[in-house]
Amino acid sequence: MTRSNSEARERIVAGAADMISRRGLSATSIREMAKHAEAPLGSTYHYFPEGKQQLATEAVRYTGTRVAQSLRKELEAGPVAGLRAFLALWRKIVVDTDFRAGCPVLAVAIEEPPTDELPAALTAAAEVFDEWESLLAASLREHGAETEQAAQLATLVVAAVEGTVALCRAKRSVQPLDRTAKQLQMLIAGAIEG
Repeated sequence: MTRSNSEARERIVAGAADMISRRGLSATSIREMAKHAEAPLGSTYHYFPEGKQQLATEAVRYTGTRVAQSLRKELEAGPVAGLRAFLALWRKIVVDTDFRAGCPVLAVAIEEPPTDELPAALTAAAEVFDEWESLLAASLREHGAETEQAAQLATLVVAAVEGTVALCRAKRSVQPLDRTAKQLQMLIAGAIEG
């Protein structure tokens, strides 16, 4: 794939992630995703011949990778710094979109699958959440948390932040994020001090 093709494909994926974060997967057509990315519908089907589910899967993976890269970098300074960066990332998204967007990974995860088969996008969402939890748990262990406590706290952080983003959107306020941040920081500090 040439660089311009790669850039066009990534623009479509990023646009799809943004649309899904705003409207959910079921309420977003592949035509709308292409239009949002300012890409021809034909190009969208060229890059994603399997259609909407393939594009949604790539959008979930794209989001997962971008968040994981940021989290990995910030966790170098420790789990509290990683948590703050994770929270800041979601704060920026909800504030910059005037509370219209959340997490496309969560949006895909909470929707009813279109068939009895497990869609690839849902599997990708589970993998993304696992990766974020693993990064957080590893940092917690490196800074003194017990193995099981680190795993539980990492799950709590991801679940709390994802849920808090939904609360922020519903309430049109960052107050839930601020409250959650304080409690999670205290829990992490307690886990790595003990």
